[in-house]
Amino acid sequence: MNKQEVITKVAEKAGVTKKDATLVVNAFVDVVKESLAKKNPVRLIGFGTFDVRKRAERKGRNPRSKQEIRIPARIVPVFRASSTLKELVNKK
Repeated sequence: MNKQEVITKVAEKAGVTKKDATLVVNAFVDVVKESLAKKNPVRLIGFGTFDVRKRAERKGRNPRSKQEIRIPARIVPVFRASSTLKELVNKK
């Protein structure tokens, strides 16, 4: 599902126009981005947690030249699904 499909579904579920749903979805994405940029997690009970983690420096290998390279440490965004969401996805 892409962003436009999400906007369409949000508009249908909330009973609002696509224009209003677009504003809401964009605002949500902006809030999550701003929070993660400040290294603050975003917890949505029953859905999951958006957070940032530090990834340590590590060794890698260039697949073309087979040369060993150093991959620098960095901070990456992560999403951890809640147990409720995991159960829903794994329901048969």
